[in-house]
Amino acid sequence: MFKRRIVFLAAALALPAAAMAACSRPIVVPMAASGVAVSVEDGQVRGIYPDLMRSAGQKAGCEFQFTVVPRARQVALFESGMADLLVPASPTTARDQLGVFIPMISHRTMIISVASKQPQITSLREVLERRGLRMAVVRGFDYGEPYSSLIKELNKQGRLFMEVDVRAVARLLHAGSADVTIMGPTLIADAITHEPRVKGLLEKLRFDAVPEMPWHPSGIYISRSSLTQEDQREVHEILEKIGRSGTVIEAYQRRFRPELLNDSVRGR
Repeated sequence: MFKRRIVFLAAALALPAAAMAACSRPIVVPMAASGVAVSVEDGQVRGIYPDLMRSAGQKAGCEFQFTVVPRARQVALFESGMADLLVPASPTTARDQLGVFIPMISHRTMIISVASKQPQITSLREVLERRGLRMAVVRGFDYGEPYSSLIKELNKQGRLFMEVDVRAVARLLHAGSADVTIMGPTLIADAITHEPRVKGLLEKLRFDAVPEMPWHPSGIYISRSSLTQEDQREVHEILEKIGRSGTVIEAYQRRFRPELLNDSVRGR
């Protein structure tokens, strides 16, 4: 009997982590490159969000399973219920119907242009009124209704470039093929750092805040359809702890100059 107890105890201690995991299965997280928030090099997913999620998941007994996809595909997978999380994401009415949003930081999207070529832009309406302006954006980015309405109208007018990633947008700005873009300053700053063909572009850019695009939360959506309620609760607890800890904004502060962050990123 004693020997059998020893064998049973040894077997229990040897159980794989998955057998005692808090989540019933790996959490499926397609990811697209998104500056320092998510970086993809040689097919490997790194960056602020995946690194923090891996660490927190290991401690909690949940495995986050990352794959690499374009941003538009990432959004489509979440919308169709084939992805458990959408990371990073800005809250929208449509996404609120599909998932639960966990804020991580506050973020302000800005109009970005080459300073020497364009006078300051003070509203989204000005972009429409300046008929010569051409805009480049990343397909799958969504910053709310004013942004969506703007790019729909620019697309109708043939003044819109929709690109697969931020580096492609930076190349268009550098070449003069596009005049403006809309995104977070840290996104394009990181893309320029990793794109040799646009060396020196960052110093030439101007970042204009506009009233239609105020500060808003940025974070992670948890799918209501792909995960069981038990798994939703477990993942919610893990991500909420990350959000409350302040580690996301601290990671941004380690990577960017204060003057770049002050107008675009702050703690949640």
